[in-house]
This record gives sequence, structure tokens and C-alpha cells, in this order.
Amino acid sequence: MNAEELYNDIHQYCIDHADEYLVKKYSRYFKEGVYNAWGLSTNLMVSKRKELLKNGELTVDLIFQAAPLLMKDDKYEETSFAITLLNSLPDQFSKDTFKRLGEWFEYGITNWAHADILGMFLLPTFLKNKVITEHDFIPWITSLHKFQRRCVPVTFIKSLKERPLQDLLVIIDPLMQDSEREVHQGVGWFLREAWKKFPKQTEEYLLSYRDISPRLIFQYACEKMTQENKARFKKAQIHKGK
Repeated sequence: MNAEELYNDIHQYCIDHADEYLVKKYSRYFKEGVYNAWGLSTNLMVSKRKELLKNGELTVDLIFQAAPLLMKDDKYEETSFAITLLNSLPDQFSKDTFKRLGEWFEYGITNWAHADILGMFLLPTFLKNKVITEHDFIPWITSLHKFQRRCVPVTFIKSLKERPLQDLLVIIDPLMQDSEREVHQGVGWFLREAWKKFPKQTEEYLLSYRDISPRLIFQYACEKMTQENKARFKKAQIHKGK
């Protein structure tokens, strides 16, 4: 199987199982843009992925060769196949795999859902298998692509079990004043999970940014706190003289 054959196989499968009802059903979750999808169910996606993996022909290189074809039309499921198929081959991961994956943000990772699949499942595998360390994400912090920046705090949620919180905060710190809403959500999500494990340290960090960071970060980060505790993180009021 070559890249074009893999693409044609997946593309035709998507055409054959398209469901406009599911497209309409899930489009409400994609407010940042049009949900460009075929409408495949999760079960159909899983079934096709198992079929493709069964014959043992898939390699990391083949998936990267097919990725530009799968992502060219920005169809949700075809990009999802590239991500999940890659995620199924962790034994083939290397630093070069991580580098090539970063290039997907230039043309293929264009919504929060794909960014979060990467951050929740695929990228933590690189860390777990010690292919990379958290410091390899530092260049992602200043990426031109907002979803690449979002991936960093989302990925670090699983690192909370292994790394000192302060080490992770140092890396994500520039994102506390990021300009994009989707990044604010990712940072806030990470801090909410950090607070569950390290409440005192996380609260001290949040207080240091209380008056300068976007409020959406605090909305997410403080979600599980009591109302009384949440009040501590409201932006200080500036009283102007008459």
C-alpha cells in the first residue's frame, strides 16, 4: 500500500458512510468555524482503523506521506484518521516523528477537537515512552498556530502525575497572556487539573496573574472551587478619583 492508495481507501469509506444528520448534530460544538465533516460515527471510525491496522502494512512514514492528502480538504474524519492511525503505532515513534507531527499545524490541525485528541492521547505517549521531554514543547509556545500552542497545556495535564508543577508552569507561563481564546481554554483546563492535585501552589500562581491574564483562563481554572474561593481571583477593581 502506498500513500495515495491509503488516502483513496479512507476517502471512499468516508463517502460511503457519510451521514448529514451527524454533521448537523456535532456542528454546534465548532463555533470557531464551519464543521466540515462527512458525519461518520465513532464506531465506524474505530472499525475502519482496526481494518487498516490488521494487515500490518501501516508505518509512521506511510501515514506522514498520506497526511497531506487526508488533510487537504479539511474534512474532520480524514484528519482524525491520520491522527488516530499514528497514535496506534507508538513503537515507531522517534524525535523525528515528533518534529514531523509539529508540521501538521501548518495545514491540517485547524480545530480544538483535533488539537485535544493530540494533547490527550498522542503527545503524552511521546513523553511516557521518553521519546521527548516537556522541554521539547518550548518552541510550540511561540508557534504562529494557536492550536499548536493550545496542545502544550493540554498535553501537560498527564504530566502532572510525573513532573513537579513548577517545571510545567515555567514552560506554559508565556501562554498566560496569549491572545487567542482557544489557548485560554487549554491553559485554564490545565490549571484546573493542577489545582486538584496542587491547590496551594496553583492558587499562588493564579493570584500572581489575577489582574493581567484573560478572564477565560480563570473561568476554567476556578471552575471546581467554592464561590468564596473563586472570589479571590476576580480582577481587582480600579477606583478612579472624581
